[in-house]
Amino acid sequence: MKDEIRKYGSSVGDDAVEHINSLLTKEERAEADIEVQLMKELTAARKEKKMTQKKLGELCGLPQSAIARIEKGENSPSIATVTKVLSALGKRLYIGDMM
Repeated sequence: MKDEIRKYGSSVGDDAVEHINSLLTKEERAEADIEVQLMKELTAARKEKKMTQKKLGELCGLPQSAIARIEKGENSPSIATVTKVLSALGKRLYIGDMM
């Protein structure tokens, strides 16, 4: 998570990041990193297509507010929801080795 925060920028100081990391298990940190990356990829794909959240929602059958919550990381969408969104963006889910 610390690497993700540094990579994408944050106003959170290193002490706060270390404290947050101390509260999470290794598995929880890995899961959070994956969720952050997914959120970033979905948002980037939508913007790359010059698509609004509303339009993306219409294409995949979700309200704009659901797209906004996914992009902000305010909820953890199901795999079915993720695949709907990806399909509407012309993308697919790829599972590969972690670096």
